[in-house]
Amino acid sequence: MGKPLRVLVIEDSEDDALLLLRELRRGGYDPEHLRIETAEQMQEALKQKWDLIVSDYSLPRFDPLSALKILQERGLDIPCILVSGSVDETTILNAMRAGAADYLMKDNLMRLSAAVDRELREAEGRKDRRRLEEQFRHAQKMEAIGRLAGGVAHDFNNLLTVITGYSELLLGAGSLNDFTRSALEEIKKAAERGGTLTRQLLVFSRKQKLVPKSVNLNDLVANMEKMLGRLIGENISMVSVLRPDIGLVRADVGQFEQVLMNLVVNARDAMPDGGKLTIETSNVDLTTPQVDLAPGPHVLLAVSDTGIGMDAQTQSHVFEPFFTTKEAGKGTGLGLATVYGIVKQCSGAITVYSEPGRGTTFRIYLPRVDQALEDMSTQPQSVGSLNGSENILIVEDDPEVRRLVCEILRSKGYQVLESTRGDEAIRIAGNFSGPLPLMIADVILPEMSGPDVVRKVKETRPGIRTIFISGYTDEAVLRHGMLEPGTAFLSKPFVPEDLARKVKEVLTAPKAEIR
Repeated sequence: MGKPLRVLVIEDSEDDALLLLRELRRGGYDPEHLRIETAEQMQEALKQKWDLIVSDYSLPRFDPLSALKILQERGLDIPCILVSGSVDETTILNAMRAGAADYLMKDNLMRLSAAVDRELREAEGRKDRRRLEEQFRHAQKMEAIGRLAGGVAHDFNNLLTVITGYSELLLGAGSLNDFTRSALEEIKKAAERGGTLTRQLLVFSRKQKLVPKSVNLNDLVANMEKMLGRLIGENISMVSVLRPDIGLVRADVGQFEQVLMNLVVNARDAMPDGGKLTIETSNVDLTTPQVDLAPGPHVLLAVSDTGIGMDAQTQSHVFEPFFTTKEAGKGTGLGLATVYGIVKQCSGAITVYSEPGRGTTFRIYLPRVDQALEDMSTQPQSVGSLNGSENILIVEDDPEVRRLVCEILRSKGYQVLESTRGDEAIRIAGNFSGPLPLMIADVILPEMSGPDVVRKVKETRPGIRTIFISGYTDEAVLRHGMLEPGTAFLSKPFVPEDLARKVKEVLTAPKAEIR
């Protein structure tokens, strides 16, 4: 049995076509062919997939150069070999310029199999290069979208800090009539939902802090099966195919539960009339580098459905924030974007394969780890009363956030010194005659960063303690080398109690714990 080969033969002579096929069989191929003679027949034939086209150069009703043009217009990379009984060098040159892969004489077809071998190898190489280039372009696009999403989330968190902060202050400001209290609670709830959206954006842009530990994905799936079963409903059957010998991966358990839940919800929505959902795990060894993945041992988690599927255009956008095929009001378009961000932050990769009407499969690849990792979760310490009387220097360029921070601290009894810029903060710290035990600084400030301001202030106030605040997370600023590990940090948006608690923790912490 020879190598299978789907070949489209453009030839008006049945005998000549049989000669071509016989030569291909001699070369070790098992050709499945269709013979055509006209442009119309070719247009119809190209609805199928072909490995090779062999065309006679001299046809009464079809110019083979027109066949090459049809291929180019349709963007098809199918090797096309021309054959002829007699031809001059100019004709051969023109044919090669038009895109012909090779040119053979009918009375000497011994080179046909070798030419086919070469062209199929080169076509496969071009296909691999295009796939890698497309993956690379997709990775670049997603990185750019991630940077944009992170920037939007950072600015939005400043606004949410003001909304949630003042809502909390007003709710705690004594007697309120029912309407006012209800309205404030709705404002606060809306701001909290906005905070959830920004956290999803930060996850997508890989700027959300994770707490990684060793995870067996089989255990994670097993622990979630009952909940997932209730989530998908009775008209969808769920099957788990979990290989018992899979390795451990490094992941944040809570975040990865969100990954699995989002993929299952996505599968459920793709099967409105019911279907089958399959969750699989296995070990895989990548022998060659992939985009964003190094060779080596990985664990695969796959979620497949038998739903409506997606076309190629939809698949190219499926991980982008706010992209959704659902009708208005049925989703934020952040579910799969969140999945993408969590997987990338776990040093993994996610792929999607789908065909309209034939379902979808998402595959997640995570590097295997050899040893269990330390649980990095921490419990908040008790600090007692949140009131105080110390002097605190504030450095925040956003006027609304600065005003809120000052009001929160003054309401707790602290004395507050305000500054909007780094040079102003340095001058205030140097000129202030009283004790100054604490400084609260935004990480990102105009002209001079928060950490640079703190270093300058410590030249005149070596014992001052510091809390940094930012619309980014501490993981993001740590990754950019702006803060040392262990530095006191508060991520926006925060509520008044969060700020008061962090201030008390830093002021009362032993000196050895302060950076």
